[in-house]
Amino acid sequence: MSLVTVEDLRVGFPRAGVRAVRGIGLTVGAGECVAIVGESGSGKSVTARSLVGLPGPGAEVTAARFEIGGRDALRFGERDWRRVRGGFAGLVLQDALVSLDPLRRVGDEIAEVLATHDVVPRAGRARRAAELLASVGVPEPETRARQYPHQLSGGLRQRALIASALAADPPLIIADEPTTALDVTVQAQVLALLAARKAEGTALLMISHDLAVVASIADRVLVMKDGVVVEEGPTGRVLAAPGHDYTRTLLAAVPSAASRGTRLSAIAAGGVALRTPLPPREARGTEPILSADRLTASYGSRRLVDEVSLEVRQGETVGIVGESGSGKTTVARLLLGLLEPASGEVRLRGERWSGVPERRRRRSRTAIQLISQNPLDSFDPRYTVGRLVAEPLTALPRHRRRDRVSELLDRVGLDGDVAARHPRALSGGQRQRVAIARALAPRPDILVCDEPVSALDVSIQAQVLDLLAEIQAADGTSLVFISHDLGVVHHVSDRVVVMRGGRVVEEGHVDEVFFMPREDYTRDLLAAVPTLGRTPGRTPG
Repeated sequence: MSLVTVEDLRVGFPRAGVRAVRGIGLTVGAGECVAIVGESGSGKSVTARSLVGLPGPGAEVTAARFEIGGRDALRFGERDWRRVRGGFAGLVLQDALVSLDPLRRVGDEIAEVLATHDVVPRAGRARRAAELLASVGVPEPETRARQYPHQLSGGLRQRALIASALAADPPLIIADEPTTALDVTVQAQVLALLAARKAEGTALLMISHDLAVVASIADRVLVMKDGVVVEEGPTGRVLAAPGHDYTRTLLAAVPSAASRGTRLSAIAAGGVALRTPLPPREARGTEPILSADRLTASYGSRRLVDEVSLEVRQGETVGIVGESGSGKTTVARLLLGLLEPASGEVRLRGERWSGVPERRRRRSRTAIQLISQNPLDSFDPRYTVGRLVAEPLTALPRHRRRDRVSELLDRVGLDGDVAARHPRALSGGQRQRVAIARALAPRPDILVCDEPVSALDVSIQAQVLDLLAEIQAADGTSLVFISHDLGVVHHVSDRVVVMRGGRVVEEGHVDEVFFMPREDYTRDLLAAVPTLGRTPGRTPG
């Protein structure tokens, strides 16, 4: 039975002059998972939100046919849509910390759904909320129900959001990028949970830029570009033998061991996506430009980093992988001199970097720069792009700063007029390019990249990774690359460090570690990675 039937759906925003969705058709049946993939701005999220009456402020929605649960949704009023939301369709969004009310306990969030749809009497709502948390694999559910969202890890928050979406036992779950910010093992657990609901007869509509995730769970896939569906069909056929050049370029942009040494931004021509070689990197010395020796760091009684050592040579990329809480970001802060180790030391260019006065360290701070996961959080919202990029250039005369900003923006592929705009007016890919331009401004020897592409869709991710590779080849820049995406790490890294519980459990050349792991933990990480070759619909994990 079809739970959702849409024909010639069109969603526009007249005041902005935007036609976000332009005549697509869609059906979702019970026990079926349909995935929508495409770049940012393709219209996939607007399509999903329109199915629960949330297309966005100022939106105009039309369709030749628009049925939700057998009813004509074009005739729905706000009361009808409130019944749909939660009762007929549960919505799981990408960022649970934003989606959950920060002022309300997790159990109260779930209880609101139970109350709104009159699922459980008031006296039983707290118990039912704990049962729902337990059903999605949250440990100590009674305790977690009394906590606030900020007290939970990313994986637990996402599970709590899924529990809220499932509270009224809806026949349809709409999951919009539900695993993007999660590490590989938690991602596998969340996908297994969604797949289990699908096996019980729940319909899933999944929005994702991760084609391997789609391959692991979806029965059918729709590929969207510029508001239209350019290809659709069974997942296995579309991903194994795509019929449209756009689908081919998306698949070619997926990083892996096989893509090493080539540009991910492929050119589709003659029915084939062609990758071109990246410029070669030359070895520029054997001595480490950055080294860490037996670093430890604690927060209260908890040891965040425990006896971690690593070396980075000029021009090489060292990847750091591990689950959330493994200590990856704390190591990055120690390397950047933003946190002092309790013991051990960091050396930069052969000189002591940790444990020295900030005034002395400031002279060398330009040598090591950070590219973070969410540059918007690190930008002053009052500053224009030009001012942000010029901020590290205080030693240059004012007229030279303008020239240098223009040169940097051009180098990262941005037009000069971007300098006058504010970061919020840019796309995610443009903001990440601004962050790279700003990091390059003082001509650093080392870039510490902390999840720099995890929030980007696959084609924009490809452009950013290609840009970093070109910069590295031209300048001999070293990269410390932290990511939960093992495919990305395999594509960019020369050597890899695997962390667990604050310790290094394995390290070595990236091919040796990923193809012949010595440790069970590394094998478990690799086994949890969804792949394009996985049978569609199979439960991951």
